[in-house]
Amino acid sequence: MPYVNVRIFENNVTAEQKSEVIAGITDVLVRVLDKRPETTFVVIDEVPQENWGYKGKSVAELAKQPKD
Repeated sequence: MPYVNVRIFENNVTAEQKSEVIAGITDVLVRVLDKRPETTFVVIDEVPQENWGYKGKSVAELAKQPKD
């Protein structure tokens, strides 16, 4: 029973895009690892940029900084 957790920024991802990601990941597990799609779970967590840290700051803070 594969379980795949995908975490992405909460950033206007459409239902169609999520469906394509779920189908694609499921297809890879079926094709490469011979897993059954009916026992394969893919969960997409959308994380607000304020809750995602990188280099000691939230991504929301980093996005406000001027680009070099």
